[in-house]
Amino acid sequence: MGSSKNNSSNMKSAKGDRVVYSEFGNNATSPATERAVPNLPPNQQNLKVQASRKGRKGKTVTIISGFQSNQEILTALLKQLKNQCGAGGTLKDNEIEIQGEHKQKLLEILTKLGYKAKISGG
Repeated sequence: MGSSKNNSSNMKSAKGDRVVYSEFGNNATSPATERAVPNLPPNQQNLKVQASRKGRKGKTVTIISGFQSNQEILTALLKQLKNQCGAGGTLKDNEIEIQGEHKQKLLEILTKLGYKAKISGG
């Protein structure tokens, strides 16, 4: 009886430890599954600058979205924008968030850097 049982957890495929389906387990992302981000020059990127208070307990945050650059470029730009605004900020999901309402100031800075940016929302 025990020998006719098929124990698939101990079986390995011919190609090694290839995972076909995994609900839980190893969350390591391989380079093949990561999304490729095109590294466009600033003059080809259309950015939106908007102020938002949603989900922040009434605190205003200026969000810059629409980037098509890698993390290193965005991190350097974030540091520069935080210094020029005199405020804190973060990088979330290829969007830069600067604390406070700095729409006009950020729009001027981004256009001087060569980005196509416009203010979105009211």
